[in-house]
Amino acid sequence: MSGVSPERRPVSEQESVRANAADWDAYADEYQSTHGAFLGDAGFLWGPEGEREDEVGALGDVAGRDVLEIGSGAGQCSRWVLQRGGRPVAIDVSRRQLQHHRRIDAELGVHVPAVLASGAALPFRDRAFDVVFSAFGALQFLADAPALVADVARVLRPGGRFAFSVTHPTRWCFPDDPGEEGLTATQSYWDRTPYVEVDDETGETRYVEHHRTLGDWVGTLSRHGFCLLDLLEPEWPSEHDYVWGGWSRTRGVLTPGTAIFVAELR
Repeated sequence: MSGVSPERRPVSEQESVRANAADWDAYADEYQSTHGAFLGDAGFLWGPEGEREDEVGALGDVAGRDVLEIGSGAGQCSRWVLQRGGRPVAIDVSRRQLQHHRRIDAELGVHVPAVLASGAALPFRDRAFDVVFSAFGALQFLADAPALVADVARVLRPGGRFAFSVTHPTRWCFPDDPGEEGLTATQSYWDRTPYVEVDDETGETRYVEHHRTLGDWVGTLSRHGFCLLDLLEPEWPSEHDYVWGGWSRTRGVLTPGTAIFVAELR
């Protein structure tokens, strides 16, 4: 099995989407096996800290509302919306994740519409939704954040809600390590050069992640007609011992791992 080598360089939207779709197709089975019980088949987690939408209320009342999930994985969050009377539509770039979506739908006897698509180009008409959200699954994998936010504004109705969570931007400074090695800053918070992994044998891009500062996100939302209602930085719960990639109690009690933005279209 070939390895990968990390790089830091500019990456186009097309290259980002292609690489991350393939990466999620390869990782989907392991992801659902490892994290499925923690997520719940119809659960809504905002991040590895276990912050749940039932407590956060970032989407507001979804009953009777048209709701779009970007980066839906196996559709766990969208089923939560369905259970509360909303009309969810889920999109994801990974065909394998959507196969898990259909499997869980069949097991539960429900149906949540799902589309193979990227947040980089939302395949929906203008003003189609009351709520758009992304729970820790998509936004850091897209190259053009302003274009994404503009497209979300396009598909939202006036007064609509946009809520999303991403890896907390300050984590960009630190190694992706759940242990003490992950507590020492090794690169600049202001260096926005994408992180890229390249296949050692084929030279193909295997993974891409993009970084924006807190100020980048706030400014982008404001410039595209959104009013920021809340910015949440969940603390690590005292009883929580779950390790998810670089997220752990060791790091979580000292520095935030997730940022949740809640905004309304003016």
